[in-house]
Amino acid sequence: MPTNLVVFYLFALAAVVGAAGVPMSKNIFWSAMGLLSALVGVAGLYVLLSADFLAVTQLLVYIGGVLVLIIFAVMLTSQIKEIEVSNQNVGLVSGAILFALTGTLLCFVAIWAPWKVVLLQSHETTTDIGNGLLGAWLLPFEVTSVVLLATLIGAIVVARKEIKED
Repeated sequence: MPTNLVVFYLFALAAVVGAAGVPMSKNIFWSAMGLLSALVGVAGLYVLLSADFLAVTQLLVYIGGVLVLIIFAVMLTSQIKEIEVSNQNVGLVSGAILFALTGTLLCFVAIWAPWKVVLLQSHETTTDIGNGLLGAWLLPFEVTSVVLLATLIGAIVVARKEIKED
């Protein structure tokens, strides 16, 4: 078996097992660890697809930012020990039926979709994306950054505590 195929199966296994572990775990910390496994698996799959920019973005933004924030929030919150987070309302049978329907739909789409093969001229994806963001797509890129900044400021305003003077 070729080495690339073995590496692909390892990353795919990490992504699938981690994604399945997120809703199945009763402990929120282990759900976050499952999310970490799924995100690392997807980043590895991006590397195998020669999408280096997407892989680094996956690692920096999702794992470095979002997941670390979730883990710190879980570890620094003292009330989290008293809250039992679980998905017991969803039964195993209904989950299996949903899984079977989704899997059947995905297989149907994968088999019957008219896939187009695109041959890349170079593997310089980071250069191409950088030139695109600072060239033809500069205005939408800057507008998106201003919208994200406004969202961040709005989240801080909503989340802050009022200090009441006696």
